[in-house]
Amino acid sequence: MLFLGAFMIPFLLLLVLEGIPLLHLEFAVGQRLRKGSIGVWRSISPYLTGVGVASMLCSFVVGMYYNTIMAWVMWYFFNSFQDPLPWSKCPVNDNRTGLVSECARSSPVDYYWYRETLNISTRIDDSGGLQWWMVLCLIAAWVILWVCCIRGIETTGKAVYITSTLPYVVLTIFLIRGLTLKGSVDGIIYLFTPDVDELMNPSTWLDAGAQVLFSFSLAFGGLISFSSYNPVHNHCEKDAVIISIINGLTSVYSATVIYSIIGFRATEKYDDCVAGNILTLLNTFDLPEGNVTDTNYDEVLQNLNSTQPDIIQGLNLTSCSIQTFLSEGVEGTGLAFIVFTEAITKMPISPLWSVLFFVMLFCLGLSTMFGNIEGCVVPLQDLHILPRTWPKEVFTGVTCLFSCLIALIFVQSSGNYWLALFDGFAASIPLLVIAFCEIVAVVYVYGIDRFNKDLEFMVGHKPNIFWQATWRVLSPLILLVILVFYFITTVSKKLTYIVWDPEAPVFPTLAEATYPDWISGIIFILAGIPCLAIPGVALFMFIWKRFFKKDRNDKAEELSTISDKCP
Repeated sequence: MLFLGAFMIPFLLLLVLEGIPLLHLEFAVGQRLRKGSIGVWRSISPYLTGVGVASMLCSFVVGMYYNTIMAWVMWYFFNSFQDPLPWSKCPVNDNRTGLVSECARSSPVDYYWYRETLNISTRIDDSGGLQWWMVLCLIAAWVILWVCCIRGIETTGKAVYITSTLPYVVLTIFLIRGLTLKGSVDGIIYLFTPDVDELMNPSTWLDAGAQVLFSFSLAFGGLISFSSYNPVHNHCEKDAVIISIINGLTSVYSATVIYSIIGFRATEKYDDCVAGNILTLLNTFDLPEGNVTDTNYDEVLQNLNSTQPDIIQGLNLTSCSIQTFLSEGVEGTGLAFIVFTEAITKMPISPLWSVLFFVMLFCLGLSTMFGNIEGCVVPLQDLHILPRTWPKEVFTGVTCLFSCLIALIFVQSSGNYWLALFDGFAASIPLLVIAFCEIVAVVYVYGIDRFNKDLEFMVGHKPNIFWQATWRVLSPLILLVILVFYFITTVSKKLTYIVWDPEAPVFPTLAEATYPDWISGIIFILAGIPCLAIPGVALFMFIWKRFFKKDRNDKAEELSTISDKCP
């Protein structure tokens, strides 16, 4: 996600009113009921089993494309052991007469990402075939994840101290370097400057809400599974508050680092734009070199436009605006593979920093994937889809193998467009729907009074007014309003995506393209099926209980909590 002034405000607001309450809720229900995501909701009510199924589906889909990003990280890591770095300069063309045109017209980091790494096509329906180097990295990423899951998180031991502090060290180094670059302060100012128009856009709030859930790994089911291993009297409220504060501060800090570098990139583009216009003016009016500079460019242009407007209009000078270049920014995967790789090339001993940076990304990604795998494997065991005699290692292996096979779609030439599609629809609407259902299930199905008594038993006191207000009203209301307004504003909106097209008039800026009609079916699978699983499973359970014999094991699913013993 790209942090803007318009994005930072809703992100921080929703972090307090949505993220923290839901984090505490997931910690508490998992810790008290001692079950995975499906077991918890099935214990509260069999009709809520679909909430756990939806979480499992989201974990599976998000984990599938997220580990593809890990494969990209591995590719950059392997290529970091070169000096100079392969993305630091443009390659020579086949005739050895100059630079490759696509790279010369864009930049070395853009060219290396879009052409050398992705070998990207110009539209989503042009697959371009599998890219063998990325297939190998993808297989390696899934094998490493499986091996780490087999060995268990606890075997990492003291390495956790390194992997948890390394990101802050690396980010600080990048911030120090970023602040020494021209235009970095402009980027930081832009980050913290609100955009009222964007604040009125429901999509901004949807993206912010989804990013809050994503940054906490909420609604995926993994946190519920992990918290079920906590001691019953673990202070989950304190854990939720501490983690939320660290998460929020880290988000702001990392956004500051990112925008210090984006400000530098925007300033470079602005300077190149102005330099091109100055050269045109010098040649057209036969002015001496140095007569027009970047400091007096605006004044000279205004002068010439007032005295010879016909000639100026015929030149078709490029419009240069630092605000425009800042607003373009770079989104999603481009932050790591374009913005930071460019910053790395401007550091001394750049291969060393490149290796450290991608090791950091791999450690962060691996820890996230642990949660996603847990959010898949535990529900699979609870649903008894596969033989119960199979050990957890086999469940994990089957999940990784199946995910790897489907994820081959992401290592085609069109793979980046597919990944953006999955990220845009599988990791936004379903997560908000699941989060809404989780809060409603605990507060209005399980009962907020029973839940309060459970928390009093676990942490020694009842939840204060903040938790009561957010759980009962604010959090579900905010989630519902975001979803309703999003559907209202996007139901008739034309679906578009951005493409890297060297033949496009706007190149090297990413061009906008319209999705083919059949993509609506894919979007329904990604966003619709997880959401429909909630009422679908409830309907199935109703029919099963209504027309078939009651399962003899139903009593095993009945709640057994401290609140059951309270009057």
